[in-house]
Amino acid sequence: MHDQNAYHSNPMSKNDLTRRQFLKTTSASAGLLASGSLPGFAASPQPHVPFPTAPRDRISVPSYPFRAYIDSPTNHDRDPKRPGMDLKDFGAEVVKKFNIHNIEPHSRHFRSLDPAYLDSLREATRKAGAKVVNIAVDGEDSFYDLDPGVRKKAIAYAKKFVDVAVQIGSPSVRVHINGAKNSKPDVQRTAESLRDAVDHAAAKNVVMNLENDDLVSEDAFFIVKVIEAVNHPFLHALPDFANSMMTGNADFNYRALTAMFQHAYNICHVKDGETNEQGKYIFIDMQKSFDIMKASGYRGYCSMEYDAPGDPYAPTTHFIEQTIRYLS
Repeated sequence: MHDQNAYHSNPMSKNDLTRRQFLKTTSASAGLLASGSLPGFAASPQPHVPFPTAPRDRISVPSYPFRAYIDSPTNHDRDPKRPGMDLKDFGAEVVKKFNIHNIEPHSRHFRSLDPAYLDSLREATRKAGAKVVNIAVDGEDSFYDLDPGVRKKAIAYAKKFVDVAVQIGSPSVRVHINGAKNSKPDVQRTAESLRDAVDHAAAKNVVMNLENDDLVSEDAFFIVKVIEAVNHPFLHALPDFANSMMTGNADFNYRALTAMFQHAYNICHVKDGETNEQGKYIFIDMQKSFDIMKASGYRGYCSMEYDAPGDPYAPTTHFIEQTIRYLS
């Protein structure tokens, strides 16, 4: 935290402040203001996403659990044995099957990023009575790679999907911090890269989120350090209920979830467990996870991210029922 008193007055005389002290004080304050760190000020305006309060209205369904069904040239998880749908039809499917009106598309599920396609996606979603509340973006390049050229590609990809978010009416994107073969996770390089991307997002009034989606490059406590280093009102955390459980350590998972929710704003991922590297599904305590969420004062959306083999429809319905109960 920064000292909220830029200077302390001499109690003997309120006119004792010398010109040199004044210049030093104003210079320091200007530096803090430029960084967005001066108490009471921000380099960018705060995001103002209007959140619903009814439990069902706070629920979102992501396209990721339905990846086997989504037709897209970049979706390598498509299962030709299952019925297919374009991402344009996903909003209507979610409304019809779940009576949920918020969706979270994945970047690999866009058939095209052409403006005409994006316009048709937005219109089809609107006609279905649905809206996009976040885009999950998985880039291949690392924000902390030692090669500046690679970092620039990661930044450019994040910016591209910020522009996509604007076109389809999404208030936020979740960007992926990919690992780098030539470097361990690095807070400062990641923060420097993300600062550039977040400045672009803030200019477009789009929130940028980071998820605890990997135990190394997206470790929850690493993400918190990055968010605090960037210190930008448009960069937040996307807490996933179970991704940090892949260690098998329940205490670690709930500490990670607590830390993430302290920086969350508009989107989190709800699930009752996660499959570890050995293929075992490890369950979490849903009641405890929702208690952590409530204690943080979080008011955003809860996205139902079932992530295990098999039909996603029944588990998604179950998650929705559980979430409505816990939020009520």
